[in-house]
Amino acid sequence: MALILVLEKRKMPKKVKAIYEDARKGKVKVFIPSIVLAELAYLSEKKRIDTSISEAKKLLNTFETITELPLSMGIIEKAFEISDVPELHDRLIAGTAKEIDAPLLTNDPDINNSSYVKSIWK
Repeated sequence: MALILVLEKRKMPKKVKAIYEDARKGKVKVFIPSIVLAELAYLSEKKRIDTSISEAKKLLNTFETITELPLSMGIIEKAFEISDVPELHDRLIAGTAKEIDAPLLTNDPDINNSSYVKSIWK
């Protein structure tokens, strides 16, 4: 959801907004799991969001500190260590954060309540 809010210039929690602003300034890195890009493309195709995969690609091409993190065997293995996030796509997103040992920017309640990953939203 964070990526969609950024692309659609919608309101988001101050902490999340600050992280993206710092990434645009080159102060921090933000990794976007490939599965997030796939979900964004799907939601765009179904007209459930106003942004598109081309807008996401433009963002990724503009800022070196906002980068895609492709799905890997390590991420898949980490995802299946996470037993308290039931949905596959969410588990892969959480697995990405676990693989790189980084907090996840998400408003998903299952991920926010997971004991396996740290998340930032509020």
